[in-house]
Amino acid sequence: MVNSSLLRVYHALVIDRPAVALGVVLGLVAFFALYGQRFKLDASSESIVLENDQALKYYRATRDTYGSDDFLIVSYTPHDDLLSPASLEPLARLRDEFAHVGSVKAVRTILDVPLLNNSPRISLRELIGGAGVPTLKTPGVDKELARREFLESPVYQNNLVSPDARTTAIQVVFKEDATYAALRKERNRLREKQTGARLTPEEEAELATATRAFSDYHAAFLEAGRKDVDAVRGILNTYRESATLHLGGVRMVIADMIRFIEHDLAVFGVGVIGFLVAALVYFFRKLRWVLLPTSCCVMSVSVMVGFLGFMDWPVTVISSNFVSLLLIITMSLTIHLIVRYRILAGEHPEADQHALVSQTVREMAKPCLYTAVTTVVAFCSLIVSDIRPVIDFGWMMTMGITFAFVLNFIYFPAVLALLKPEKAVVRPDATRSFTMAIAGFTLKYVKPIITGCLALAALGGAGMMQLDVENRFIDHFKRTTEIYRGMELIDTKLGGTIPLDVVVDADDAASASRDETRETDDPFDDPFDEEEEQPAATASWFNGDRLTKLETVHDYLESLPEVGKVFSLATGVKVLKQLNDGRMPDDYELALFRKYVPAPVKEALIDPYLSSDEHQTRLTMRLIESAPTLKRQELIERVRRYLIEEMGFAEATVHLTGMAVLYNNLLQSLYTSQILTLGVVFISILIMFIILFRSVSFSIIAILPNVLAACLVLGAMGWWGIPLDIMTITIAAITVGIAVDHAIHYVHRFQVEFPRHRTYRDTILSCHGSIGRAIYYTAITITVGFSILAFSSFVPTVYFGVLTGLAMLVALMSNLTLLPACIMIVKPCGPERESPAAPVPLGIV
Repeated sequence: MVNSSLLRVYHALVIDRPAVALGVVLGLVAFFALYGQRFKLDASSESIVLENDQALKYYRATRDTYGSDDFLIVSYTPHDDLLSPASLEPLARLRDEFAHVGSVKAVRTILDVPLLNNSPRISLRELIGGAGVPTLKTPGVDKELARREFLESPVYQNNLVSPDARTTAIQVVFKEDATYAALRKERNRLREKQTGARLTPEEEAELATATRAFSDYHAAFLEAGRKDVDAVRGILNTYRESATLHLGGVRMVIADMIRFIEHDLAVFGVGVIGFLVAALVYFFRKLRWVLLPTSCCVMSVSVMVGFLGFMDWPVTVISSNFVSLLLIITMSLTIHLIVRYRILAGEHPEADQHALVSQTVREMAKPCLYTAVTTVVAFCSLIVSDIRPVIDFGWMMTMGITFAFVLNFIYFPAVLALLKPEKAVVRPDATRSFTMAIAGFTLKYVKPIITGCLALAALGGAGMMQLDVENRFIDHFKRTTEIYRGMELIDTKLGGTIPLDVVVDADDAASASRDETRETDDPFDDPFDEEEEQPAATASWFNGDRLTKLETVHDYLESLPEVGKVFSLATGVKVLKQLNDGRMPDDYELALFRKYVPAPVKEALIDPYLSSDEHQTRLTMRLIESAPTLKRQELIERVRRYLIEEMGFAEATVHLTGMAVLYNNLLQSLYTSQILTLGVVFISILIMFIILFRSVSFSIIAILPNVLAACLVLGAMGWWGIPLDIMTITIAAITVGIAVDHAIHYVHRFQVEFPRHRTYRDTILSCHGSIGRAIYYTAITITVGFSILAFSSFVPTVYFGVLTGLAMLVALMSNLTLLPACIMIVKPCGPERESPAAPVPLGIV
């Protein structure tokens, strides 16, 4: 029993003064409801990165050097020929309308790119000499030659125009938000300093201020990006009659994922509540047992939403399930209280309401407290992960369960104390018939049940060995979503989606050579042109030998089946060779080109791939996300080995970066996180069981059904080929955390009933007829509640709902079969006695 003095205080404050207790609860709910309007959602890259990932730091540095990848891609497939006036005129209007959207910096289309192979073809010398470069807008341009260039140019083919010349890409580039960049840089600077050394109190205050400032501006930044996407979509909707249009890009993915979060929070929250109400009506068939638990659930969620707003804690696509989870866990607590109250009311029809409520709380406080604590421990185990949204999810659910437990044990008994005792109604109880049938089956087949569970555990273990973390980002979305359709089209027709960059530093010898060259006179220097910066004749990367080597790397990367379009300095080399009759320009011509190339050509062929000090070059490739052979870790290692072992680059000079690397790092950490979280969960729960049950044998027996449930759900994922991702990583820990509640209630009730029945058989029958019904109600409620998530547009949420629901069913059956079967074998309460003990009067237990 919980401490008697604590119970007396609780009784005096809650059950003896229910109106006051209700006032406190409603005041707390009202306070947090005021902060509900500050509730935030986040689906940006900030919410799906590893903590202290050095690759993230390097990625941000490369973005500062080579420019942002913040743009939208619109695929434009007109009904007429792509280069006909009927197609180009709407394209021009689209471009002009996009240019007036919010923070758009530039819009790039086939109308604006230089055509170097038009009639007559521009020679390398003419290009160096500053000859005008035509575009599709230039009067008299030969459109058939333009079509040929779009299909054959190393820059345009499989990038700007599809191989069938039916689809073109419109790139909508956004301005960099200087305030956002500055706030993030300051926050990251202080965070990095914090990881390396202890901050001073002043720096701690600076970090807190910087974090809050960035968080506030980040929300506004996301909202502005969402408005930009909505504006672009609004424009596209007016052109869908003349062309097939799809939208892609980081901003669109972020905006749509936030919509998914909003949808899941609202629809599944309402859906779960609707199901819970229906289940309560079916299980209990009385208005009080519908309204009381439902109001408990709604208040718990309302307080948690307000708390998140109060703490300025955004919800991500991972933690968006917290509403459904909190509703289900809260309902589980109230169902156990309801079932115990009704059993007591049936056994003691003469007792008054205060005595019934008091005894219900007295009997259920300890098991409910331990179920809440073990569930909290399960969610706290997610904190050992390095994955930011998983960590946040663990903390959110920890706080939510704490609120739910406190509210339940104040609000529920306070309201119940104001009501009249329930009159016992005798009706057929199908649930009790089911649980008693399970009890009879278990007692008859003890050894076969244990043998069968061992076989299932072995099967699950074999499936766990096949678990994989490789998954395609595109598969996170249903085929009907615009994210999926847009990514698939860009993958198949426009050269891939997810960027992967190879950044190579010049070695020390090359750097020294470059510096020495810059100190000598430039052979192309104009002595009268003193103010213009003069390039070196032979820069670190911009010379024939190095460009030839880069071209070899470029061609290798482009040959990989998982890689779509590749861009680098070698892209410009290929263009120059086309203009130079297939011959590689010599260093003299390269130096001239480097100095005198027109600005638009330089911005397209040089600047994105060469650092300003010419010490570093970048090759950027786009991965075909829909490729069935895509395995990021294997691809990254293959590319790295090729550059070092085949091409001879020093290991320290080769860096792979980009969103593909960040996402891969996230995936690779999942398996380790799964092992860590499960290990923490099982060890922590076993320790708590020993404290609760004061029996090592009972503790081990109680944890076995939950180990089986986790093993089977992970094994099923392995056998069915469902990879671990940022959602499914949480399934096993959540399964154990919630399913272990059944074991706690069953073992606690067994320990209470055994002294009365004195035999294991009779005690098991008694437990199945009492607490077994509550376990059945809660398990079915949890299972169906989770299954509602199967209707999400975010596929990992679908897997999460279905697999967790399956695990709950396994946990239900194993706690009603394997657990009592093990009790019958081990006999943890000692030897049986034949004579039953006298019944214990109300208020003494």
